[in-house]
Amino acid sequence: MNLIKEKTFHVEIDHLDEKGNGKAIVWRESDKGFNPKKLTLTIPQTLIGESVQVIVDDPTKKRRKVMPEEILTASDERTEVSCPHFKLCGGCVWQHWTYEGQLKYKTEYVKNALKREGLNADLVLDTIGMDEPWHYRNKMEFTFSPDGDLGMHEQGNFRKIIPLETCLIAGKNMVDGMLEVGAWVKEFGLKGYDKDLHAGLLRHLMVRESFATGEMMLALFATQTPNGELTAAVQNLVERITNKFPNVKSLLWLVNTDWADRTQSEDTHLLAGRDFIYDEMAGYGYRLWFDTFFQTNPVQAQKLVDLALEMGKPQQDEKMIDLFCGVGTFSLPFAAQVNELAGIEIVESSIASAKRNAIDNDLHNTTFLARDARRGLDEIHEQFGFADMLLIDPPRSGAGGKVMRRIGRSKPKRIVYVSCNPDTFATDVAELVPFGYELQTVQPVDLFPHTVHVELVILMVRKEL
Repeated sequence: MNLIKEKTFHVEIDHLDEKGNGKAIVWRESDKGFNPKKLTLTIPQTLIGESVQVIVDDPTKKRRKVMPEEILTASDERTEVSCPHFKLCGGCVWQHWTYEGQLKYKTEYVKNALKREGLNADLVLDTIGMDEPWHYRNKMEFTFSPDGDLGMHEQGNFRKIIPLETCLIAGKNMVDGMLEVGAWVKEFGLKGYDKDLHAGLLRHLMVRESFATGEMMLALFATQTPNGELTAAVQNLVERITNKFPNVKSLLWLVNTDWADRTQSEDTHLLAGRDFIYDEMAGYGYRLWFDTFFQTNPVQAQKLVDLALEMGKPQQDEKMIDLFCGVGTFSLPFAAQVNELAGIEIVESSIASAKRNAIDNDLHNTTFLARDARRGLDEIHEQFGFADMLLIDPPRSGAGGKVMRRIGRSKPKRIVYVSCNPDTFATDVAELVPFGYELQTVQPVDLFPHTVHVELVILMVRKEL
């Protein structure tokens, strides 16, 4: 039997991939001494220009993912890591990189996305970062391992859970709540869900916190209802949470027996408080249920709203459409400054929330429609007329060419595009150029420090052809 021996290489990081990992190339001599073979290495926790030592277990493969054994020449932008879980946890990937370095890279990433579509990259402004890029998330989803440990998935390994002692990107109160639930699980010897055997009790813990109101939600996802042999344990959980965390206004037990590993509910049990929490943004109040989409970085989300208003310049005599409106994060601030606003969103529960949020905030000039983007635009144009201004905030996959061309044909004077994916954003807005639209401003905003993600707010204005 031939045993393939591992081999040590010294390599230089050439670029980063879409997940933020370092990439390097090794050219190996073939057995016959010609036509060298290419080995592509993915090396997490490294930076562009660094020289690193790696050990490859099977160098005959075309691609391998390896951790750095030693940083031989470090980047000037490398910094000390604060989190004890960073090397294994998949929650964030760039704690080894100075925050200034992260922001510069994100700006260049946006510029390159525009260049690929033939758009003017000189319009891209420097990425707006955070004054304090830690403890910024207001929502986290933690996962239980089969033995009941509570934490995050290991980098690149969906089956393994890293138990957490802390989390430097989650709100501090959220971390305390997570640790308390973890201690309760261990005290009562409860088992987590085994994805291979499809057996076990506890699957996920979702924690939400409003940084504005201070209210918090703890939502446990389990495979059984919280009664019978679980009654004593659940009662203990209610008592310890309500006694130690008076800011928890929603304690939920959500039953999910589906094989899909998602935070969904077939049956919702309210253990304490109400089934939602109150939050605020841009001076408007919102109700958040466990499945409500809401920006997870409230500090930077406020900047997104402010930028959208500044770029869009809504007028009191104008009609406006908010496409992919969600629960009305942008709709409400804009509705207060236009004559009429129509919001379109495919998720019916989000539209129900948007309607309720508008009423709660005494806004009565809104229409919300639960439709997909293409049919929704057609229906709104028939009922509501054509808009002077359009705001679009699509998912990571973008709006798509058909939707963008529908927008182009409807001829709004101004388009504000809010994006969480520079690549799909660039593809989308390139579709508007033939309709006479000119890109005027591109402002990246960092909502997810220490990760690869960056958001954008852009303005396009229609010129007469």
